[in-house]
Amino acid sequence: MRYVGAFVLVWIALSAGARARDIYVDNVAGDDRFSGAAPATQGARIGPCRTIAHALELATQGDRIVLAATGVPYRESITLQAGRHSGFRDRPFEILGSGATLRGTAAVPREAWEHVGREVYRFSPPRKSFQLLFLDGKPAARVAVVGGELQLPDLQPRQWCLFQRDVYFRTEPGRIPDSYDLEYCALQVGITLYEVRNVVIQDLIVQGFQLDGINAHDGVSDAWLHRLTCRGNARSGLSVGGASRVNVSQCLLGSNGEAQLRTEGYSQTRISSSQLVDNTAPPVQSDGGNVLFQQDAH
Repeated sequence: MRYVGAFVLVWIALSAGARARDIYVDNVAGDDRFSGAAPATQGARIGPCRTIAHALELATQGDRIVLAATGVPYRESITLQAGRHSGFRDRPFEILGSGATLRGTAAVPREAWEHVGREVYRFSPPRKSFQLLFLDGKPAARVAVVGGELQLPDLQPRQWCLFQRDVYFRTEPGRIPDSYDLEYCALQVGITLYEVRNVVIQDLIVQGFQLDGINAHDGVSDAWLHRLTCRGNARSGLSVGGASRVNVSQCLLGSNGEAQLRTEGYSQTRISSSQLVDNTAPPVQSDGGNVLFQQDAH
């Protein structure tokens, strides 16, 4: 019986290895009717998926999702959850970004702007608790508003503020908001991790989300974030909560709205060879959790 048990364990391990595969995604040349089995179209529906979300639907434990860096942002909000999006200790579930951008912004609708006086216009976003305004693809110059203020602050041309849960923007003389490339944070979270283990995400830019670039919500263990840039997210670049365990290596967190890194609960975040820039918000905002800075965490 000992030999039979050993044989079964070996067979399970080999079967798991055989199931591991690469799933390719290309948001320009791909198609969600394709299998994701090849980086380029090969006919008979063999080729890359168009969306990361569809690749995650196809994925099983220990698979690897490979993104094409097309120069066009992936405008998605994705979730990795439970066993099918987990990996093994020697073969993690991976998302390889290849330098691509995951972006959560959308253009402010033309009809949404309301003129409130002089060159100042108002826009009421669907999600109001945290918000950023982007001008020409980058966070616009913001005027901070202290909670409880009853008077709109004085805005200079091309500046904005979040006042009483609305976005206010001042144009240059003779211009209207439609003449600018203005976007707001439309999607809530770039990547949500929930009850996953042995996960690696690397070489990806995550920006323009209404809450967090990446949120390790709870029950995350042995997650590695490597060579990521999390910037221009309205609350934080990275949020780690619950009892999650996350390792951050060679990452850049900056230009986020409330904190570059926020932690809560009983979480543990290990950081090595990374930059947490204090240009727009504190490097770390903690409501519980433990943050460990190390020379080398991997």
